[in-house]
Amino acid sequence: MNKGTLSLTHLIREPTRKMAAGPAPPLLLLLHGVGSNEGDLMGLAPWLDGRFFVVSARAPITLGYEAYGWFRFEYTPDGPVVSDPREAESSYHLILRFMDELVEAYGVDPDRTYLMGFSQGTIMGLSVALTLPEKVAGLVAMSGRFPDAIRPQIAPPEKLRGLPILLQHGTEDPVLPIQYGRAARETLDHLPVRLDYREYLMGHHVTQESLADTAAWLTARLDQ
Repeated sequence: MNKGTLSLTHLIREPTRKMAAGPAPPLLLLLHGVGSNEGDLMGLAPWLDGRFFVVSARAPITLGYEAYGWFRFEYTPDGPVVSDPREAESSYHLILRFMDELVEAYGVDPDRTYLMGFSQGTIMGLSVALTLPEKVAGLVAMSGRFPDAIRPQIAPPEKLRGLPILLQHGTEDPVLPIQYGRAARETLDHLPVRLDYREYLMGHHVTQESLADTAAWLTARLDQ
């Protein structure tokens, strides 16, 4: 299903089973990587807990045919650099507005909003979760890097304490090599979040093993 009247074009998967308590379903918002689209991560939905109302959002910047991004970047000898920081900031605010719109449009629980990002989607997910943790119940961060630009805006420790984050990265990743995952882990280790870090023998993609861990981790959050 697609509902295009909100701030971001998106696909949805309605819950296939109900939570034991509470009328509003938990929300799982999927944020794809650069050059992809909303259909990519939605392909993982059949393996994710049926209690979630799953929404897969399309990033706002058109890069090509069925290819979108949250911001443009360029590769330099020091790694990827955001071409225009205003694009990343605009997408950040767009995601926040979209999250509020989803509560009104679909009746999801605003206190149980989970984010799941891949690559550039992970950068956006970390940006939202670490600056406004009160809006996020948990985050799955796949094959991304830490958004250094948000460091001055990271929420105070008392707001971050206990925020669940699953950070995954492939040891053979040719796009964002494993040092980016390990650097993100080191940064998060210095914050009072509840971090679960896992490495896999994989490239810049999702494997059956990493997806199974993601699904189990998300289910465990709902079962608490």
